Amino acid sequence: MDDRLYRYDLGEGVEAFSTMRDAELPYPVLQPHQTHKTNVAVITSTDTTREDLQDTDALVCDIPGFAIGVRTADCIPVLMYDPVHRAVGAVHAGWRGTVARIAAAAVSKMTEVYGTDPRDLQVQIGPGIGFDSFQVGEELVERFREEGFPMEKISRYEDTVTDFPMSGGWHIDLWTANRFVLEEAGIPSEQIRTAGICTYKRNDLFYSARRETIACPRIINVIKLK
Repeated sequence: MDDRLYRYDLGEGVEAFSTMRDAELPYPVLQPHQTHKTNVAVITSTDTTREDLQDTDALVCDIPGFAIGVRTADCIPVLMYDPVHRAVGAVHAGWRGTVARIAAAAVSKMTEVYGTDPRDLQVQIGPGIGFDSFQVGEELVERFREEGFPMEKISRYEDTVTDFPMSGGWHIDLWTANRFVLEEAGIPSEQIRTAGICTYKRNDLFYSARRETIACPRIINVIKLK
């Protein structure tokens, strides 16, 4: 960690990071207006602005030197790099996007537009709310079950309540749920990295909407072709 940027290694041809608390972006980053939908935008011009990207929760791009990113504060960021066709993707996956498999939609878009083979993708799942901290209602558990997720891997019920505010009741593992979506899309498991940092527990490092309210600042999760 340096310069308040949490950096990822996805290969020599790409730069990727998540901003930590109070970080300053080192260069401009194109970010969409996110609304928890599954729309994926293909960026073809450096003149594209945030106002051009309404109702968009994933971006894909093959312009060298042009950074794209998504904003999170407990939701799960997914950054993707195709080293063969030189293309990248940035995905915002809250629970709605995860249930709707937005990460797979981004993979599909990269295949359609750039010829990406999912088996070539290098992927980073960034900081987001962890299994222990994502306490949910039974109705949300049912949503995941209805959509075919492996519930034995991504959910659990806690009978015991401890001093931890999120203890007890149902919990969903959004990191593993997104890994499942990515593997289902054809990406080898060993090419999917997970930061494993819970934003709720480590809000000394990252912003957490659940801990700090929805009005808190956001983490910017960035990927750029060198």
